Amino acid sequence: MRLYISKEEDILGGRVTDIYFVRTKKILKAKGMQDVRVRMEVHVLDLPRGYQWAVYAGLEEALYLLRGKPLTVYSLPEGTLIRENTPVMVVEGSYYDMCEFETPLLGILRHYTSVASKAARFKRLALDKTFLYFGLRSAHPAIHPMLDRATYLGGMDGVSGAFNAETLGVKPSGTMPHALILTFDDEVSAWKAFDEVVEPDVPRIALIDTYNDERFSTLEAVKALGDKLYGVRIDTPRSRRGDIKAMVEEIKWTLKLYGKEEVKIYVSGGLTEETVKELRELVDGFGVGTSITFPPSIDLSMDIVEKLHVSGWVPHTKKGKWPGAKKVWRCGTLNYEITPFNGEPRVCGEDIMIEWIRDGKVVRGVPTLTEIRNYVLNQLREAPEPL
Repeated sequence: MRLYISKEEDILGGRVTDIYFVRTKKILKAKGMQDVRVRMEVHVLDLPRGYQWAVYAGLEEALYLLRGKPLTVYSLPEGTLIRENTPVMVVEGSYYDMCEFETPLLGILRHYTSVASKAARFKRLALDKTFLYFGLRSAHPAIHPMLDRATYLGGMDGVSGAFNAETLGVKPSGTMPHALILTFDDEVSAWKAFDEVVEPDVPRIALIDTYNDERFSTLEAVKALGDKLYGVRIDTPRSRRGDIKAMVEEIKWTLKLYGKEEVKIYVSGGLTEETVKELRELVDGFGVGTSITFPPSIDLSMDIVEKLHVSGWVPHTKKGKWPGAKKVWRCGTLNYEITPFNGEPRVCGEDIMIEWIRDGKVVRGVPTLTEIRNYVLNQLREAPEPL
């Protein structure tokens, strides 16, 4: 028995790849073609149905993968909102040196971008509300740090991984599961035990839907914890035949009636974008999991678009692809102008196809996770609401 996960040194060494790239490299060496220099472009093709934009993510890990190789890398900044048919990265060098890294590079960028984009769609629906990501239990533990990082930079206000203070520098969020309450004979005993044991800086948010009616449990939580009660959470809306909106309205009215309007209401458990739209005017926050862990895939492709000849770089690509490497110039959020790599823009003036690696050496500092997240949030304020 074992855990079927890749070792970091195997990923960085190009051993975690598709077999056809291994064979390609063998052929190039046998034919003396190790010095054929190309420019490969990573670009987004079609976005999923209903998507008007996506969040480009995964650049830090991509740079970590490619650094130290004899390659030069240009890329949009991580966290940039992109549209369909947008180039996001150009990798320059010998194809012999880059071919086996296409598989892990695209895997990093596609997965990160897909997860971050879905997280951002939720956040864009209610920018003034708290969103927490609770989706780790629906994915292989090997990628839990990646999932928490992708969702946090995509706009989630908190992530639940207990390891996040160490890996991301982000304090993990989350209070109690149903299992805690089920080990007690009643909800009140569990809430009080939580309050007695858990550090005081953790908000006292009572899970109110384990045994009894949510409205009555809310009042029991108010009585049990008093002014320590920060909020209540409903976590099983999909398992109830009742109207979740009516349930929240009933709790909200009851709290007002008892002079406890400051107690916040959170909803989690099988949430969709439609649920958030329905409840965003009523609740204070949402816990989202599976729908972000398994998002629609953002289709990123990587293709040779130029080849170096004696006369210089020459457009060279397969049919169905726009030949030539490209630059992306920005005028504003989702307002871009695309030119040939050495061309000049007519309208936009900000070149965001930035050089990050030159001949294997990282030539600029990578933004912090907080800086990337703030960059995303600033763009989301100007982006259209998800359809």
